[in-house]
Amino acid sequence: MMNRFEGPGGKEARIRYLDGDFQVTSPGSFVRCAVTGEHIPLDELKYWSVARQEPYVNATASLRREIEVHPELRKRS
Repeated sequence: MMNRFEGPGGKEARIRYLDGDFQVTSPGSFVRCAVTGEHIPLDELKYWSVARQEPYVNATASLRREIEVHPELRKRS
């Protein structure tokens, strides 16, 4: 495995998302948000789903995906 900062600068990285951390499996400097498609620099990556192996640009995008996958959450008050 490579560490998260190895590899070329302008390429999309491949990541294995873990609980509280991630591993770079293919070098790059960013990943794409699974909801918005925005580039997320690896040093700014804070939100992801281990179960779905998806990165998110922010907490709003993460919640949006969670509600898409579990629509019953929308009904909670």
